[in-house]
Amino acid sequence: MATLYTQAESNIRKTWFLMTVFLTLIIFLGWLFSELLGSRIFLILAVIFAFLQSFLSYWYSDKIILAMTRAREIKKEDNPELYRIVENLCLTAGLPLPKIYLIDESQPNAFATGRDKNHAVVAVTRGLLEKLERVELEGVIAHELAHIGNKDMLLQTITVILVGVVAMLSNWFLRISFWGGRGRREKRDASQTVLMIFAILAAILAPIAAQLIHLAISRKREFLADATGALITRYPEGLARALEKIAADPNPLKVASNATAHLFIANPFRGKKDWFTNLFSTHPPIEERIRALRQMSI
Repeated sequence: MATLYTQAESNIRKTWFLMTVFLTLIIFLGWLFSELLGSRIFLILAVIFAFLQSFLSYWYSDKIILAMTRAREIKKEDNPELYRIVENLCLTAGLPLPKIYLIDESQPNAFATGRDKNHAVVAVTRGLLEKLERVELEGVIAHELAHIGNKDMLLQTITVILVGVVAMLSNWFLRISFWGGRGRREKRDASQTVLMIFAILAAILAPIAAQLIHLAISRKREFLADATGALITRYPEGLARALEKIAADPNPLKVASNATAHLFIANPFRGKKDWFTNLFSTHPPIEERIRALRQMSI
């Protein structure tokens, strides 16, 4: 139990550290670009755009995701056993019963979405129900309920928006500095020229850095959801075995895309992974997650 709580607390601290770095990066870019362009309208427009994007993402992202994955809602009479598993785990986790959706795909996988615990959705594939034993299925459902309880869906929405804001700021700066800054170039001294070169490099590299931070946060939250899910079931081996089966399954997940891949319990894309691919993966390596689960003491 102590080991489990220690790992969870460590992941929370690392996640919020990365979020702080993220926000610092955005503030720095905003200051740098506005100083060089000599206009505050740049930041005002960015804030307005970010607010609108945040509003739409918060209220409608779950509906968009469910439509993209072609998930359909199922009722208790459609699958009484699945409902019993979810109901029992919700009681243990102290969460309200989420809506349950089914994705008609043979790859075993699952995800959770929704803006909060009272408007949450758990979606599972047909392959997950067909290929996992009960304790393994319980491990997967507990993992998804952990995402709901840990408010990971909101955090993921925030980080996606922040990545978009960084990319937008960088794109605007590069366009404005190229097309609108020609008339001011002869007035710049050496220090301003150096600062402009630095700003252009920052505008090019910042979106890459922002994406890497987002991926790091996603990976940390997967470890935390594994740990919390194991605490709910009190049987880490169930989730470990489920992850082994999910990783070994060769079937593609046709409805998955780069926009939704980070939501699933395991990377839905199939293929050989090297260190460079893992660097840009939304999920930590399955082997590391399984090892961490089997080292837990509850």
